[in-house]
Amino acid sequence: QVNLMESGGRPVQAGESLGITCSGSGRIFAPREMAWHRQGPGKQREWVASFRRDGTKNYAVSLAGRFVISGNFALNYLTLQMNNVTPEDTATYFCNLANGDSRTYWGQGTQVTVSS
Repeated sequence: QVNLMESGGRPVQAGESLGITCSGSGRIFAPREMAWHRQGPGKQREWVASFRRDGTKNYAVSLAGRFVISGNFALNYLTLQMNNVTPEDTATYFCNLANGDSRTYWGQGTQVTVSS
């Protein structure tokens, strides 16, 4: 059993910065990659950014420059720093983890609401 718990989501004003965190526990071993996804109201879930074990970071093109992903594979946590947020960033943010057992696990999400 692998558990991922996101935290830090809250209402914010446009232009502010916000950091969210994902903490993993349970039978996590040799995780290959952790990532953030988001799902806005009435939208499909979309990939935001990924952090690989080798240190590689990748971002959705539209978000690069405003969002920063970081984490620690030894401690099984992942963060996303969101800067200069806009109402379009309103979404539930989910983290996932690609585990060494070849399974991908998801958290329950944390809600970020940006008002103009």
